[in-house]
Amino acid sequence: MLWETIRLAVQAIRRNVMRSLLTVLGVVIGVAAVIAMVTVGQGSSAQVTAQVESLGTNLLILRPGKQSMGPGTREAAPAFRLTDVAAIKALPVVEVAAPVVSTSQTVVAGNLNVATTVTGTSADYLSLGGWTLRKGRAFTESEERGGSAVCLLGETVRQKIFGNTDPTGETLRVKNVSCTVIGLLGAKGASSFGQDQDDVVMMPVRAVQRRLAGSQDVNSVSIGLRNGVSTTRGVAEIESLMRERRRIAPGAEQDFQVTDLKQIAATLSGISTILTGMLSSVAAVSLLVGGIGIMNIMLVSVTERTREIGIRLSVGATSGQVLTQFLVEAVVLSLAGGVLGIVVGLALAALASGFMSIPFAPSPAVVALAFLFSAVVGVIFGYFPARRAARLDPIEALRHQ
Repeated sequence: MLWETIRLAVQAIRRNVMRSLLTVLGVVIGVAAVIAMVTVGQGSSAQVTAQVESLGTNLLILRPGKQSMGPGTREAAPAFRLTDVAAIKALPVVEVAAPVVSTSQTVVAGNLNVATTVTGTSADYLSLGGWTLRKGRAFTESEERGGSAVCLLGETVRQKIFGNTDPTGETLRVKNVSCTVIGLLGAKGASSFGQDQDDVVMMPVRAVQRRLAGSQDVNSVSIGLRNGVSTTRGVAEIESLMRERRRIAPGAEQDFQVTDLKQIAATLSGISTILTGMLSSVAAVSLLVGGIGIMNIMLVSVTERTREIGIRLSVGATSGQVLTQFLVEAVVLSLAGGVLGIVVGLALAALASGFMSIPFAPSPAVVALAFLFSAVVGVIFGYFPARRAARLDPIEALRHQ
């Protein structure tokens, strides 16, 4: 009987294909929007996590100043020195620490020049930041101590100046300093904040301080903790050391900040999840609209088929069988909309992922939930028309014209 009921329901839907398609359009839009939003949101979260991990694991960033009101602003404070970096390296909890001095400069090679970021650091920064060498070598200890004019090129800088040729061993000019290219950095792409990480030239920190920046300041320190050392313990010991070196009185507010990149990743992923949930909730409202559309068309169908219902009831069909038939029709319509919505939603998510250059991360659980929810919409909004059909009086129904 159930199979026969489903067959009759499909036949009734096929009598007016265009009306049926328009009926399920709301469900299609609702399911597609929810799946597309969730899939794109999960892809964004995965990209943020991967990009933060590309900066290094178990990594802390020490910066002077404290976060002030407004995005990206920091209160002024004395910069660090290389002696501070050496003191941090001596801590038992620290595996490695690398100074970072960044400055914007113009790089010239032949008749070409580009504006880029020049980062003065040590070879340890490469391993801390997850950098790889595509060709060449890193700075040697003697080059770091002596402030030699050698450099490593990021992929973006290489493409702008040298194209697809190998610049290893070539000489370029950074501001007014001639610099020998000793290696090429592997491509890392854009950061979580949209910054091109490959638009960089790396040089030994003392070379940048003496020849480009003209000061002994260190903008920040990248710190890698030893295996087994918790982030909480590492931050506490580094803060204690820096408070002592910067002569900050007990209870006074510190003029520096230690940031854990894992916390940043968790915060960004949490924000992405919240925004995805909010947008998905708004998109799910169209499912309600689609359910109302199904109920409306089913009521019209009951009115159009009143005589047919009367004939069925008069030849022995029970009210329960009539109710089941119309309820199955509503569920079939809703499920058809759910299936179409899943296909459209995944297609839209794939297009958006390709356009935004984020991972395509569909969730089977969300797809299954959307399909189940579309069935529930069919049951809820199809019950009232089905009950109305089941309660028709056979004699009155047969008299209906």
